[in-house]
Amino acid sequence: MVEISGLILPLFGLIFLGYVTARIARQPVEALGWLNIFVVYLALPALFFKLLSRTPIEELTRWDFIIANLLSTYGIFTVVFAISLLVLRNTVANGTIQALAGSYGNIGYMGPSLAILAFGEEAAVPVALIFCFENALHFSAAPCLMAIGSGDKRRVGALAVQILRSIMFHPFILATISGVAFAWANVAIPAAPARLIDYLSQAAAPCALFAMGVTLALRPLRRMPAELGYIVPAKLIAHPLLMYAVLSIVGDFDPVWVYTAILLAALPTATNVFVMAQHYGCWVERASAAILVTTGLSVVTVTLLLYAITNGYLPADLYTGS
Repeated sequence: MVEISGLILPLFGLIFLGYVTARIARQPVEALGWLNIFVVYLALPALFFKLLSRTPIEELTRWDFIIANLLSTYGIFTVVFAISLLVLRNTVANGTIQALAGSYGNIGYMGPSLAILAFGEEAAVPVALIFCFENALHFSAAPCLMAIGSGDKRRVGALAVQILRSIMFHPFILATISGVAFAWANVAIPAAPARLIDYLSQAAAPCALFAMGVTLALRPLRRMPAELGYIVPAKLIAHPLLMYAVLSIVGDFDPVWVYTAILLAALPTATNVFVMAQHYGCWVERASAAILVTTGLSVVTVTLLLYAITNGYLPADLYTGS
């Protein structure tokens, strides 16, 4: 347990330091802008590129892993969306944000840092695959469902172009494509650019987690929404359990890939969910609450998950026990 605490506490400690610093410094939310740009446009893309460019190309085409992951994540999305619409009679727009809160984990800021520290650099490939394909679906599903909910009559082609642009020009996805291209071509990166990429990638985790803490401090929890009663367990418990079951059914994956996928599924709600809620003008304060509550509780749930993995209580295959 001491080893797990040594892994978890520095990461959540960075989030906590960001939170405390923001509460003390009292800077406006705009002050965070350049740090977020550095993280999203430079540091995390550099980390993805660095690790993927060194990966054998055959490891980057595991479609069985990709499909199993998407089925798990969008299984949770569908269940939460159905509860919101059919049971609570919410609008499509609110149901979409709630479904994202229950299935869209913090795979950008927390995912790479935590997975690579826990399982080594072998975790970089499944992290990148999960990030790219999950985000591609999230960036597609949200505008499509919002258009349906608002009765948007734009041509299908215009909406498709907007979705494609938001996916293809995302810095993480561009970095992943570039890394895969270098891996396929087996090109060596010259020493000077390689050193710059190393500097940027080393800054990714501390800057991303600090920025996340600041973001949480700038969006205080004013009240506890009733919807969190099913969104929180869906995100922190049901999502990783379903991921584990589906990957075990499909089978034949490296244990590091299985544990990485389960870990990423267990992460708290992504800050992007708040960004989407704000962009579409629905469920904004409650999206902020979902992020804050799941992040706080994930200190316990993620710690217990890593303890179970590292102590052999969670076999890589649920059905064979191996």
